[in-house]
Amino acid sequence: MTTRERATTARPRTGMRTNRTRYVPKRKVCFFCANKNEVIDYKNPEKLRSYVSDRAKIDPRRRTGTCAKHQRAMATAIKRARHLALLPFVADHSFTPAVTSQASQSGQATPQPTP
Repeated sequence: MTTRERATTARPRTGMRTNRTRYVPKRKVCFFCANKNEVIDYKNPEKLRSYVSDRAKIDPRRRTGTCAKHQRAMATAIKRARHLALLPFVADHSFTPAVTSQASQSGQATPQPTP
């Protein structure tokens, strides 16, 4: 019995439509299992960047599709690349100074401290 058949044969809850099936996403295949010649190496940051989010976080298995064995190796390689400054620890952000006083917002000059 497949997962799709199981979803349709399950007892329907009250208030739900019974003729719909649940969405079952297609199983992703591990890139490294499919390509046996590919090696996870911390010295190749271009390949590792595709497994890191825009916030510089390691993407989970459900997003990347890697198997558990290669996900562990990937995480170790990313962490090693971070320590060697090949990958960032955090996302790049632009610094905008925060306005803290009412005087600077209204355009008045703030008194400078005398040494």
